[in-house]
Amino acid sequence: MVVEIQNDPSSFSGVLSDPSAVRSWLAKNHQKQLDVTNTQLNYFAKALLDKFEIELRLGRLSALSKSLISETERERRMDRRTIAVRTVEILKTMIGSTRWRTPAQLVALLRGLGKELHSAGGFREPAIGNVVRRIIAAVREEVMNGAAPDSQDGTVASTKPRSKNDRSLESMLWALPQHVKPTRGMMIQQPQQRTQRSESINEYVEASDLPPPFFQNRPDLKQSVMEAITEFNSDLEDLHKNINDQATSHIHAGEIILTYGRSKTVELFLKAAADKKLRFTVIVCESAPNYKGSEMAKSLADYGIDTCVIHDSAIFCMMARVNKVILPAHAVLANGGLIAPSGCNMVVLGACQNSVPVVCLTGMFKLTPLFPHDGQDTLNDLLSPSTVVNYAERTRNLAMCDVDFVNPIHDYIRPESINLYVTNVGSFQPSYIYRLLAEYYHSDDWKSFE
Repeated sequence: MVVEIQNDPSSFSGVLSDPSAVRSWLAKNHQKQLDVTNTQLNYFAKALLDKFEIELRLGRLSALSKSLISETERERRMDRRTIAVRTVEILKTMIGSTRWRTPAQLVALLRGLGKELHSAGGFREPAIGNVVRRIIAAVREEVMNGAAPDSQDGTVASTKPRSKNDRSLESMLWALPQHVKPTRGMMIQQPQQRTQRSESINEYVEASDLPPPFFQNRPDLKQSVMEAITEFNSDLEDLHKNINDQATSHIHAGEIILTYGRSKTVELFLKAAADKKLRFTVIVCESAPNYKGSEMAKSLADYGIDTCVIHDSAIFCMMARVNKVILPAHAVLANGGLIAPSGCNMVVLGACQNSVPVVCLTGMFKLTPLFPHDGQDTLNDLLSPSTVVNYAERTRNLAMCDVDFVNPIHDYIRPESINLYVTNVGSFQPSYIYRLLAEYYHSDDWKSFE
């Protein structure tokens, strides 16, 4: 079932003016995309919106209960890359089954889907919003690269028109109102342009948000966007391979590596270094109270790597013997800061005290254009303190009745404490993150989908 979006503003104006209306528009014109199917439980099958959101709310996008799948399959799906791949699949399905006419309608649809997924629990998984922003940036690039030539002389001014982000300081200063002298032609054309704009679909989008090429019919855009999505999907599939190829550049023979908890990216990175016949020792922090570090140590030891498990309280005293700290990432913020599993900040503070370099392994899909305005509360969530404290002892001990127990999922690590980010496209310092943000996302899409 393919639904055609008419060029009439009334058929799509609600989504353009309010992205949160995308679900009501789909319910009215595209019921198939909202139906939950029970025929397949395959995670890589064609995902539908309701099924995707239900699994997102239940936390089943990245992990499932042991009773449903095997341990190997559960570990594979705990990878954050799985969330990004499934988000790409749902967006590809929605784009391919909806026939839109203008790029502005496609951008509005993607923004609406991003807002819908964010409200369904995507704020806990920044990779979902990052994938939506990445695809919107691909749409913007395809539109601007294929912009129509100038109607006056029939020539194209540039292969890639200069965006407002590329303007020089001089051009922006001379564009101020006090430097612009209105002419009679401008005064005559301005009412006509305003009338035409009010009669078109452009009235629902701010003039500074999308340039005029976004409101032209582009029947060839869908194929270009699908190719960009396919390329992005292949980057996700080769993510671990590209990171592991850099293992010999960061791990050397005889070194002592310290890591915290369990991460598939870190685990594969260490195993890739061992495949290069490098002899090194890994110290794994147990990561209480879930003790994922013990599982990590067992996996590395079975692979033939010298591994040692230590208590979290022994991190500081063991740090003097460590050559390098390797940590996973939940998200990389715009200022170069790191959102990592709870307890990593303690490891980093010990490393900084002993001048031990800290290296973070992450994929570019975890690069998030958000700033840590709320400190430790940025992209964080709280768990029940029942895993940390016994409620029975608290009721017996009157001194503990007035104590508030906070059990966060993640820690925020300042960019000054990170020495290097190893990604699937290379290694970068935290000070270079701003340049990567400008390359992968458009500045107009940095804002949250709240």
